[in-house]
Parts: sequence; C-alpha cells; structure tokens
Amino acid sequence: MRHLKAGRKLNRTASHRKAMLNNMAMSIIEHERIRTTLPKAKEVRAVVERLISYGKKGDLHGIRLISRTVKNKDLIMKIVNDLAAGYKDRNGGYTRVLKLGPRRGDNTEMAIIELVDRVSANEPVDVDAE
Repeated sequence: MRHLKAGRKLNRTASHRKAMLNNMAMSIIEHERIRTTLPKAKEVRAVVERLISYGKKGDLHGIRLISRTVKNKDLIMKIVNDLAAGYKDRNGGYTRVLKLGPRRGDNTEMAIIELVDRVSANEPVDVDAE
C-alpha cells in the first residue's frame, strides 16, 4: 500500500527520476515552455515552483539551494535576477499545466507546462524524447 507516499514513480529508478526532473526544470527555466506528458508535467511543476521560491529569497543560501538542481550558472542568474523579480508580488503558482490531449503513437495524455506571465512567445520545446 502507498499510504502517505507522495510523488509519482514514472516507471524509473530514483536517480533516473531525479535527473529527469532536474533536466526538465532547467528546460522550463531556459525556454519558459515545454511539451511533455501530463504526469511528468505535474511532477516537474513542484521542482520549478521551489526553484523560483528559492530565487525570490535572493540570498546566498537560496542560490546554493538552486545550484543543487540547476547546474548552469546562466540559468541560476536568470532565476535570481529575472524570474524572481517578475514574481515578487505572487505567492506561488508560477507555472501552469495545459492539457493537449492524447499523443498519436501511444495515446498517452500530453501537456504543456509553462511559466505564468512569461516574456517570450515562442513555440514549446518537446523534451519527451524517451
């Protein structure tokens, strides 16, 4: 029984799941919008929300907490300088998940996860290459 066990396994080992969610979070921060499966989008939402909340603190400890997940210094600075400043008046809810419908090949539910009030209006990046 899975009573009080939070999070989805996504049919992966713990290390693979953690690496995948970290990579997806970095893609969301870089591109501000990605296309993936609905369960993955719901799981990565928590990672991205936490990173932006750390960035809003703006202190050294927040930057170090972000750097545990995000390995690219440019993305860390984007979180701390750009995204945190844009969301300074918002208490959570920095992302939205939009359902797209089933994928043609295997009928899995697809979704777009994007940052709310994002600046760039480019097309979503498809990170579901597995």
